[in-house]
This record gives sequence, C-alpha cells and structure tokens, in this order.
Amino acid sequence: MDSAQSNTNSFIHSGVISKMTDHSLIVSLSENVHCESCRAKGTCGVSDSASKEIEVPISDGAFKLNETVNVLLKKELGLQAVFWAYVFPFLLMILTLLISSFFLAEWLAGILSITILIPYYLILYVTRNSFKKNFKISIIKA
Repeated sequence: MDSAQSNTNSFIHSGVISKMTDHSLIVSLSENVHCESCRAKGTCGVSDSASKEIEVPISDGAFKLNETVNVLLKKELGLQAVFWAYVFPFLLMILTLLISSFFLAEWLAGILSITILIPYYLILYVTRNSFKKNFKISIIKA
C-alpha cells in the first residue's frame, strides 16, 4: 500500500524505518502514487518530493531498522498544522500591518508586520513539545 485513504478521517503512507532512537523512529516515506488524485496535495507536503522523513514517537521496541511500515496520518491534524504554520501567521501579519499603519509610517508598519513573525515562530519553537503531544502520528507494521 503506497498511499491510500483508509477512511474519511485518515491517510496511510508506506515507508521504511531509516533511524531508531530510544523514544522515536525516523520513517522515510516512499513516493506516493496516490498524491496525484488527492485534493490536498498542494498543502500536504508529502507530495513535494520523492522521499520525506517523519519522526514518530514510540513506547516499545517492536520495530526494526529498515522495516516496512505504514504511517497513519489523521486529516484533522493536517488542517491544524496548516492553520498554525500558514493561516495564523498570515492573519497575524495582516492585522499587524492594518493596525500599525494607523499609527506609524507605511514603511515602518510593513517592517513591523514582517518582524512580528520572529516572536511567533520563536513561540512555536519553544512550545514544540506540546505540539508533538497534540500531533500524534501512528505507525503500523506492513
């Protein structure tokens, strides 16, 4: 199974375990033949290149290096990821530009609206562990 829609709530991508640590696996996702027919291929990121790597937390050592597995991705997690990575920063930037343009010069408002993204992405980086807890990805032996 290369990449298929398992049901209406999730997708399954096949991959191979490329690295192992004590608490996580790095799975190299194989090229997806089903991405061409997917409506979300422009925002997914998996369809961009032939191989992607994804980190999957595990609690047991039931997997082996170079083992073929299926990665289960829930659709609602993808929508949340798109919101936090693209939609919210865009809205933050536009709102900062609109509000600051009333009080500052145009060029200064533009610089402020771009630099507001620096603390935003720093906050995302600091809170990455809570995002890892919320964005759970499952793997299944193939």
